[in-house]
Amino acid sequence: MSSEKQREIARKGGRAAHEKGTAHEFTADEARAAGRKGGERVSANREHMSRIGRLGGKRSAGRRSAGSGQPGSDQNGASSNDGFDKGSGDGASVASDEGQSRMSAQPGQPAM
Repeated sequence: MSSEKQREIARKGGRAAHEKGTAHEFTADEARAAGRKGGERVSANREHMSRIGRLGGKRSAGRRSAGSGQPGSDQNGASSNDGFDKGSGDGASVASDEGQSRMSAQPGQPAM
């Protein structure tokens, strides 16, 4: 049986289980426990962890050596932060709380 045909059958089974109400839906605690268990299994493989650590080190060393001599800069002089914005430093911060985002108060302004 082709893998596509097998996926189609599994998809229909999943839909039927949800319609019937017998499908299992993970709670946040169950999902957290499953993720922790998977992380423990992966990190137990020392060769794997060593290999990914080595690749990360080579990547960061490559970025440093390709820069213009300044730490954290690329060849064009732009800051390299891997897509993470450190913020503007004006005291504003955005936090996420279970899907809801809120902004902390600016200095001298009341909190929302």
